[in-house]
Amino acid sequence: MNKEDITFRDLNLNTPLYNALDDLGFTSPTPIQAESFGVVASGKDVVGIAQTGTGKTYAYMLPILRNLKYSRQENPRVLVLVPTRELVVQVVNEIEKLSKYINNRVLGVYGGTNINTQKQAVAQGLDIIVATPGRLYDLAVSRVLQLKSIQKLVIDEVDVMLDLGFRHQLMNIFDILPERRQNIMFSATMTTDVDELITDFFINPTKISIAVSGTPLENIEQTRYNVPNFYSKVNLLEEILQDKETFSRVLIFVAYKRMADRLFDKLEELFPSETCVIHSNKTQNYRLRSIEQFREGKNRLLVATDVMARGLDIDDVSHVINFDTPDYPENYMHRIGRTGRAERKGESILFSTEKEQQAREDIEALMQMEIITLEIPEHVEISKELIEEERDVIKERYNPTKRRDLDAPGPAFHEKKDKNKKENLGGSYKFKMAAKYKKPKTRGDKNYNKRNKKKK
Repeated sequence: MNKEDITFRDLNLNTPLYNALDDLGFTSPTPIQAESFGVVASGKDVVGIAQTGTGKTYAYMLPILRNLKYSRQENPRVLVLVPTRELVVQVVNEIEKLSKYINNRVLGVYGGTNINTQKQAVAQGLDIIVATPGRLYDLAVSRVLQLKSIQKLVIDEVDVMLDLGFRHQLMNIFDILPERRQNIMFSATMTTDVDELITDFFINPTKISIAVSGTPLENIEQTRYNVPNFYSKVNLLEEILQDKETFSRVLIFVAYKRMADRLFDKLEELFPSETCVIHSNKTQNYRLRSIEQFREGKNRLLVATDVMARGLDIDDVSHVINFDTPDYPENYMHRIGRTGRAERKGESILFSTEKEQQAREDIEALMQMEIITLEIPEHVEISKELIEEERDVIKERYNPTKRRDLDAPGPAFHEKKDKNKKENLGGSYKFKMAAKYKKPKTRGDKNYNKRNKKKK
């Protein structure tokens, strides 16, 4: 039987899972789901490498739920670690869909919300906990959450987790987990950090790789524009987004949080009430509300940063626009993976300034293909105005590094008034007076008096 012909009925699932999949309308597994099922179900350590949007959540949850027996114990038996709050919400939602006909308890925990509320939820008892590393460790240290019963550890999007600086927290979590457990790891890319983590903590893992790391999904059409600066990019974006029927649900990626807020303000002027923004400085409620409004179609445009790219699983994203060219080519892959999901057609557009051309070449080298270049329409204004980050830093020709005199008076220095310039004589005052008036220091200075009588 060809892999393309495999259906979920060919996998050794149970009736409750088949019923849940039927309700969801799923008949055939994706390649990563088909490849992973038997290995994960066997209990071996597993490392899965697959592009974002290929169904990695179901790849590890189907075999776990298949073998998860009913239990009344309070401590969780399955731990799923993910890098962002949005991904916690998404994974919990997917597990609940699959668990529609299964009697289990699932809880998602993450930072930025009241920990006491989460402690109360943990105390009610659970089977599966989905968490960000920081909040999970806080709960474990508080002794409310016991991890001694964990049988399966899943680390999803591990490359992002390491990029975000969670390595130290992961080490702390590994220290308090039972040694006898199954380790399951899924990632979109294999990096040096990921490889080191596997070497240190996994026992002869089975590696499953679906497509070469960095290969774009074939159903995403990619094009690009050479654009000189921020304001020219905004003008081109305005021109593109006028076609609201074609660009019905657009995800726009930018390089950093300040740029996200700046672009959001511009788009809000051009397309009132059609835009929302999401980045790590926004509150949890604001971020979740932005995602829901975008998912439900209340907002046509969503501006996001790279950190948020992994936590977004939104159907029918018509276009991904890379307003800034990412420095790391892998990030480009994760960005465009937000469209063309579940074998639908998707489109990606890349904007690149002169300074971003090297990053664009790195992306094309990783994909081993060139992105089609389009000409900017003639009526789109090419602005000469530059934002702060685009301006050249002017340095003095002969004094590139100013040396500051640390002993020089500061800007608040002023001369004292004459009345405040009097000398503080301190303890020497009485000696100066004695020398001036030739008087004994005290009345009892007999030697002084005797000397004066002899002279007379």
